[in-house]
Amino acid sequence: MLKTLSIAASVLVLSVVSVNVFAADDDPAVWRQRKVTKEKAAAVGTTSEDIAEEIRFGREIAARIIGRYGLYDNDELMKYVNLVGKSVAANTCRQEIQFRFAVLNTEEVNAYAAPGGYIFITRGALTHMQDEAELAGVLAHEVAHVTQKHIVKELNIQSEDTSAASGMARLIGGTSEAARTAFAQAVDKALDMLFKDGYKREDEVEADRTGVSFSALAGYDPTGLPRYLEIIGPTKEKDTEVLDKTHPGYKERVSWLTDTIKNDGLDAVGKKAGRERFTSTVRIK
Repeated sequence: MLKTLSIAASVLVLSVVSVNVFAADDDPAVWRQRKVTKEKAAAVGTTSEDIAEEIRFGREIAARIIGRYGLYDNDELMKYVNLVGKSVAANTCRQEIQFRFAVLNTEEVNAYAAPGGYIFITRGALTHMQDEAELAGVLAHEVAHVTQKHIVKELNIQSEDTSAASGMARLIGGTSEAARTAFAQAVDKALDMLFKDGYKREDEVEADRTGVSFSALAGYDPTGLPRYLEIIGPTKEKDTEVLDKTHPGYKERVSWLTDTIKNDGLDAVGKKAGRERFTSTVRIK
């Protein structure tokens, strides 16, 4: 079964060329340097072996996600989502991993990120979007979960004297029975986070604020994500059984995103909405 799912995960390896959607008069150098500086500090202490294990770990999670929903059969749409996603991911300092994007064949409104750069959005989520900036905002939020290593940190897959992700190769790598057990348990816990428990409040805040910067740096209107949250918020909150203090509501997320855009001047960096290209490409049946 796992072998079958791993084969399905290989479908995510899509060869597309990222696009630069900066307007000619935009100069993102200052904003790019700010994000790169912060992320470099977070990456200190990670070895090449840890990176390889993070990708292997994420690939197994991605296989399970695909096994749960299946991929939406539309090559043009898959290429388009990768085009937008890779333009956003190009603004992170995690160039040691290849980000991959795919559309899941479900009416559920959601998006997921697995360590190692595996990003998913559902066809249900796409049907609620109005333009490319909203798509970029959602994908950027998921990319931020990967760059900030939220799952890795939450599962404490690290050695005591190094930064998050460092020590991953030692803790879940290898071929011993103990290593295989640790790997399987870590995958199960990660899936519980994605499908049941959710991220911690502070992780969602960080992914929102970091992601909106990524989308602005790619030239997109940074209000794309808060606009989208305002659209899906009422429906999603009705479907959520428990919204406690550890899980922020949509109105709260819109509020802090709006503050971030204003305080960081991101509305002057990103301007592209991309409505025409989005509506001509995203035609969900």
